Amino acid sequence: MSSHLSGIFGSSPVKPLQLHMEVCHRAAADLGDLVTATQAGDWEAGETCLQRISQREHEADVLKQQIRRTLTKPRMLMPVHREDLLKLILAQDAIANLSKRTGRLILWRKLVFPEPVAGPFVQLLERTTAASKKARKSVRRLDELFETSFRGPEAEQVEEIIGQLEDIETETDKLQRTVREALLVIEKEYNPVDVMFMYQAIDRVGEIADMAERVGRRLENLLAT
Repeated sequence: MSSHLSGIFGSSPVKPLQLHMEVCHRAAADLGDLVTATQAGDWEAGETCLQRISQREHEADVLKQQIRRTLTKPRMLMPVHREDLLKLILAQDAIANLSKRTGRLILWRKLVFPEPVAGPFVQLLERTTAASKKARKSVRRLDELFETSFRGPEAEQVEEIIGQLEDIETETDKLQRTVREALLVIEKEYNPVDVMFMYQAIDRVGEIADMAERVGRRLENLLAT
């Protein structure tokens, strides 16, 4: 890891930030694979997915610390405030953290969502992954934004991506309510403790989408500088 990082850390934090977002998005995508496996009762495959998520979360933490150290170098000149970039990193990092926590919860409790809930839950997870993917797309434009001092057509294109990201997050809010309502209808038929953890898993997936949308808001703050 250290030899790889030494090749990407230079005078600019842009490429490390982009790599960090890539790793965090992959953790969110792996969570979708984990749920597919666990819903089918394949706990071994689910455990393999969780190991991948955990590795990505660890890699994201290493990158986060490296980026923080890079940003504290007094000679680094940037067109934006360091604090804004640090807030962007934290929003990105939360995607990986929440993906790991959600996966661990599902594996620990061996949660299998009932049929009336499983479909909407998988749909929620798919749109959440789409939000993370859209956040990754916006961060991939950071190098162009730095080159243009966050102005011009490049900034307008990123603003458009951020708008799309907000739309997806609105969809996930609605889907989250749909999943919770579907579970509410049948919750008395299942173990109350399992139901409690199902609600918690639903909330955490919703939080991942919220964090992806927050990445967009942090970029929006950078555009306003």
